[in-house]
Amino acid sequence: MKNLAFAVALSLITLALPVRAADATAAVAANFAAAMDRLVPAFEQTSGHRLTLVLGSSGKLAAQIQQGAPFDVFLSADVERPAALQGAGFAVPDTRFTYALGRLVLWSPDPQAFSDGATYLAAGEFRHLAIANPALAPYGAAAQQTLQALGLWPAIQARLARAENIGQTYAMVAGGAAESGFVALAQLAADAPGSRWPVPLALHAAIRQDALLLVHGRDNPAARAFLDYLGSPPARAVISALGYDLP
Repeated sequence: MKNLAFAVALSLITLALPVRAADATAAVAANFAAAMDRLVPAFEQTSGHRLTLVLGSSGKLAAQIQQGAPFDVFLSADVERPAALQGAGFAVPDTRFTYALGRLVLWSPDPQAFSDGATYLAAGEFRHLAIANPALAPYGAAAQQTLQALGLWPAIQARLARAENIGQTYAMVAGGAAESGFVALAQLAADAPGSRWPVPLALHAAIRQDALLLVHGRDNPAARAFLDYLGSPPARAVISALGYDLP
């Protein structure tokens, strides 16, 4: 009986112990930086785990993963790169899912710059138009598709100011290096001054953003917990509030 009582007491103590906190590193597309500013503190507070962020263009981050960067999870701004990484064996099978649908916006800090973006772009009365590099950043690819759909891509080449990722694109416009540019809706506060034109979805392919667990994070409880949290109702509420559509 004494042995049984000891075993029961030991089991109860074990059950009461908190899960050991772990550290994980997340490679995150630059457009999702503002969302992560809100999501990470909430995740760390509720889980006890810690998350380190590495921000950049989806293309550059994917290349770093292929070169052996020790990332545990990848939040891309497209579906193609996560699918390719999974197919090449860099990700844990059956962990890829869409966490957000991005929205592209033409933005200028000048409130008088334009009311209709298509008319403004066609008139071409600007020195520089900022876009993210279409080869590296899905939001840049969507910007190129938009200009192609409007029949403006060839004529506007000389005035394009290309950034590596959508975060740098926003900085170029906000800092005055370009009068306007294609940015992510999530980068603009609801009351941000200036002119904005939400790009019609018919002008570019859907910006479907996929996440997945990388092989480096297979046995990392913090990595798995964060991906679970990313699909939770509280996280989805934050993502939606920042201007993303939900899958």
